[in-house]
Amino acid sequence: MTQYAIVTDVNRCVGCLACVNACKTVNDVPPGSFWTKTIRVGPHPKEGGSGQFPDVEMYFFTLHCQHCESPQCVSVCPTGASYKREDGTVQIDKERCIGCQFCVMACPYNVRYLNEEKKVVEKCTLCEQKIAQGELPQCVAQCGGRARYFGDLDQGIDNFEGPAPLNVACTDDTGKTKINDVSYEANLHSRAKLKDVVKPYASSDVYHLPDVGNGPSVAYILRDKKWHGGV
Repeated sequence: MTQYAIVTDVNRCVGCLACVNACKTVNDVPPGSFWTKTIRVGPHPKEGGSGQFPDVEMYFFTLHCQHCESPQCVSVCPTGASYKREDGTVQIDKERCIGCQFCVMACPYNVRYLNEEKKVVEKCTLCEQKIAQGELPQCVAQCGGRARYFGDLDQGIDNFEGPAPLNVACTDDTGKTKINDVSYEANLHSRAKLKDVVKPYASSDVYHLPDVGNGPSVAYILRDKKWHGGV
């Protein structure tokens, strides 16, 4: 069974908000609402440190729909407007949404909101209109730090893909491997696997948001720092 998701290498995220801006632009997200957020976590005292600068650490954390294995938002929807697709993503049928916001209240991650103008609930769709055409979600495609990767969890997160950094081996549109030294725009169509770009990590470096029986699919890689989740 396919389960599309995003993996973020938190150590590479610099908090530039490019993913937030790209998402709002391509998905026409209204002012004051967000499909993805970038949150600063910390600074927190380093383990064994004084708790004063420079013995502190922090990281940036991206929060959006977790496209859960057993989404509570789907189970509470009275009209079937919230549903899970065969590709594992959680979507909203706006023709069936009545704006009751049961799903908003059921989501343990607070990533849904009511569009006051349209009177329907909205959230991250993983850019389903793009992935249906073989493209990357916009937040992945526009990540300047190459921190975000998209793929199928059944294939393992090592095989998740993102735009290839310049001057590294990548796969072009014809499937050939070459050194990526092309322009920025052309670079968006070159792919690199997570395992070929990010620094080595252990299974203990892979984190998820708290699982309350819903099985969040989105993963985060963080090395050499204490994971505090999104707080």
